[in-house]
Amino acid sequence: MLPAVSPAEYVFTSFTETSERDMYIWGSSNATSWDLIKGPAYTPATGLLRDPSIMLKDGTYYVAHTTGWTGRTFALITSTDLLSWTPFATIEITNTTIQRTWAPEIWKDPKTKKVHIIVSLGTNNPDFTTNLYTATNDALTEWEGPVVMEGIPSNYIDTVLVYKDGVYHAFTKGVPNTEHAVADNVEGPYTLVQTGDFAGWGEMEGPTVVRLADGRYRIFGDRYKESRYIYSDSWDLYEWTAPQDVPQLSGVVRHGTVIRVDSEEYDDDES
Repeated sequence: MLPAVSPAEYVFTSFTETSERDMYIWGSSNATSWDLIKGPAYTPATGLLRDPSIMLKDGTYYVAHTTGWTGRTFALITSTDLLSWTPFATIEITNTTIQRTWAPEIWKDPKTKKVHIIVSLGTNNPDFTTNLYTATNDALTEWEGPVVMEGIPSNYIDTVLVYKDGVYHAFTKGVPNTEHAVADNVEGPYTLVQTGDFAGWGEMEGPTVVRLADGRYRIFGDRYKESRYIYSDSWDLYEWTAPQDVPQLSGVVRHGTVIRVDSEEYDDDES
């Protein structure tokens, strides 16, 4: 079931170069040219709103977001029309050694039909690990975790998942490049299969991957040191086209997530 208001085939949530507290919503018919749907669309009462990650489930949009540079929480907000947003939940990490909770990525698993949040948790050093939370009820009000995603190296952040042909593909930000790991199970163990600047993306962080209507995969990423936002395409998640800038977004947006609104509930490849 799609929401009452569905203004675009693709939707992108982001924070911006000028604000770490405001979420902006962008729409597109082709995932190439983007128009602003609303901005700011939501500003939390306290704390930050960085790295907003969007998911559509049963007619409701859910966004998970970073609440601060330091701390042991991340937050969820909801909307049915992309215009009005309501706080939904704040998830607290109980491990008191954790001092940084970054880039929660909400994602529906096509294989298991479960909803996960992938989040980078760091100590004071900082020493980050990639962790998985899993919703234990359909209302997304109860979660279990964190579970360390084995095989993703220490101090890799901004991990996103894609499921294709029975394999989980993780795109995860190392130092300094976004690299590619695979696993048979969502928790891992993951094995890095493409490292360094293997696709020519440069020092790109905050990757997000969407499956286009024609079956291609498109990765977007934040080249923040150059005030650039780029994309690159692939049919198999291994070979990628040369990155291109997104003119309307470069120098404006920062780390966020793109989804295809009119796709099925679990819109990754289930084959």
